[in-house]
Amino acid sequence: MKKQLFFLSALFLTISSFSQNTTEEEFKPSGDVQFKVFWNYHTDLSQNATNKSAFELKRSYFGYKYDFSKNISAKITFDVGSNTGGSEYTAFLKAAQLDWKVAEGVKLSMGMIGMKQFNDQEDFWGYRYIFTSYQDAYGFGTSADLGVSAEFTITKTLKANVLIVNGEGYKKLQDEDGNQRFGGNLVFEPIKGLTTKIYMDAQPTTNSKAVTALALFAGYKASHWRFGAEYNELNNGKKYSSPAVDHDLDGFSFYSTYIINKKFEIFGRYDALNSNTLTGQTAAWNFDKNGSQIIAGIQYAPVKGLKFSLNYQDFSFDNATIDNKSLVFLNAEFKL
Repeated sequence: MKKQLFFLSALFLTISSFSQNTTEEEFKPSGDVQFKVFWNYHTDLSQNATNKSAFELKRSYFGYKYDFSKNISAKITFDVGSNTGGSEYTAFLKAAQLDWKVAEGVKLSMGMIGMKQFNDQEDFWGYRYIFTSYQDAYGFGTSADLGVSAEFTITKTLKANVLIVNGEGYKKLQDEDGNQRFGGNLVFEPIKGLTTKIYMDAQPTTNSKAVTALALFAGYKASHWRFGAEYNELNNGKKYSSPAVDHDLDGFSFYSTYIINKKFEIFGRYDALNSNTLTGQTAAWNFDKNGSQIIAGIQYAPVKGLKFSLNYQDFSFDNATIDNKSLVFLNAEFKL
């Protein structure tokens, strides 16, 4: 607790010293409604599949963003999706965030905030409505959590972020242990089009070992190409919010896009998920879920805010007794 209080006190003292030198220009407050919907129809080609095809509405985001001034804004977003209780359309509070640009190159965020763990990776992948980014897909981290974050633009090519959050994600309250997650990243853009990133976080547990995550990423954008590669680790956890001593996960993800023109692009992705073997065991602890994911498809964007994709997705399990997942999708995203 003392470490958390010291961190927060230092953060706010630093921000206060910056903000004393800022002045507000004349500004007219305004806001706008936002929404985003992920829809799909898929056919399951897997051997012994029982549900051969279905229409799905995987995600619906509804929100509002308001600018109080040139430097202060807030947004609230609800995520409508399935939960463990069985409802397919339950609304979760995804974001309730205040952003304050307290000085040139310094921004503070507080509330239910967007995390920085895989936002750059997700942007380079570019097809969130089809499939989540690696760390999100395999439980290495969460896209939002309750806490505070500070972003610093150190130079034109170097940015940093530090944060402290509850660590359970946006669908759960703080657990009874009350241990927060500390983390941060460095994003370096040495040349035009190239982005590199390192992210690390840690959350103490009642056991002797903390749950830790590491992400290394490099992505390059050219006029018609986009390519990203990442390596990820999760230590002492079956997922970011489920501590388990000596249970580790790691893996790679590679993805690339060729932009044909303003409306059409083709893409592909390969993921590999691995886990360690515990002492006294003969197989990896996550053996039945380890494997490789392949995604390939084409996207058509007829107008701004609307996207369609026809794509193929296959997951090959390391456990040969489990049938591979093989599906064809028609996905759509429409947003305002």
